[in-house]
Amino acid sequence: MRDHRDTGGVTDGSVAREDGSVTERVWNFSPGPATLPQQVLEQAGERVRSLPSAGASILEVSHRSSSFRAILDEAESNLRELLEVPDEHRVLFLQGGASLQFSMAPMNLLRGSARTGAYVVTGSWGDKAVAEARKEGDVVVVWDGGPSGYSSVPDLAQLEVADDSAYLHITSNETIQGVELPAGSEPSSGPFLIADASSDFLSRPIPLERYGLLSAGAQKNAGPVGLTIALIREDVLARIPEGLASMLAYRTYAEHGSLYNTPPVFAIDVLMLVTRWIRDEIGGLDKMHERNGEKAALLYEGIDTSDGFYRGHAQAGARSLMNVTFKLPDGTLDTAFLSGAAANGMLELKGHRSVGGIRASIYNAMPLEGVRALRAFMDEFRLRNS
Repeated sequence: MRDHRDTGGVTDGSVAREDGSVTERVWNFSPGPATLPQQVLEQAGERVRSLPSAGASILEVSHRSSSFRAILDEAESNLRELLEVPDEHRVLFLQGGASLQFSMAPMNLLRGSARTGAYVVTGSWGDKAVAEARKEGDVVVVWDGGPSGYSSVPDLAQLEVADDSAYLHITSNETIQGVELPAGSEPSSGPFLIADASSDFLSRPIPLERYGLLSAGAQKNAGPVGLTIALIREDVLARIPEGLASMLAYRTYAEHGSLYNTPPVFAIDVLMLVTRWIRDEIGGLDKMHERNGEKAALLYEGIDTSDGFYRGHAQAGARSLMNVTFKLPDGTLDTAFLSGAAANGMLELKGHRSVGGIRASIYNAMPLEGVRALRAFMDEFRLRNS
């Protein structure tokens, strides 16, 4: 990497790596669209030129072709293997992102129901989900972290949730505030869970038997923008009323194998490549979780040993392994930090406007090398400015 004391801009976009090689790629800490594995990018580039089984670009093949059918089947098979998806869950490939799911889930499972949707609000995205659900039916917020600035998460097993609730909706990881529900925190009983798992999907194992519906936008850990994955139980599908718009009913996608209309072909192909990478190169989700924990620990250690120079937003028990959020002593230093980081090839570190400070998004594909570079810069910047 460049000398961390350099405060100038990146002039040519090149970054020197520890092995002496030079690349035009920077360390991309964007909260999304996020960095993808280099191996996957190279494979996707080849397939954009020509998909071996089709003699045409993946951007050109028909979604009804045998070539794409094989891709779709492998994408589902890989997801089922990695996540140990139970047989009673369907794997659906949707569009519209997580934001559409804020409406689609209550539209399918709350509209016209006498039941109430229960919501846990641990951050900005959970708050948005509540606002959309209230347009479809009765909603109760059983826990709200807003008064504390969304710096903590609840013990889900201790919440008072009516047994006859339609469901309990959670956001497993909040990208803006950098808080995450701990792995294995799902309650063992009560209403089935609905989860917006967009920003920690495929980052760790998930006990899917407790989830009636889990959905995730692909652009954090699973692929490019344009694809949403939904895992929905058969008994939950059976609850969906008739009369919904075809494109907004989960049943439509289940009955047509996600091919009711033209799906996002390229995004599904990249998802298939990403799941291969997690399986074959990383060794599965347990290994991925271990890897993500190692990366996050480096940054949180830098915060905790800074004598208050860096102040983490999330409380210790709620810290995200995906989005590390922290503040500096004042806004002037924020600007200097971002400028210096950019000069050293580390971009997209500015915190969300509602939180401020710095946000390092270290999703699955961010290499340990990139996190080490950021930690080294954090330490050097603190010593120069304390």
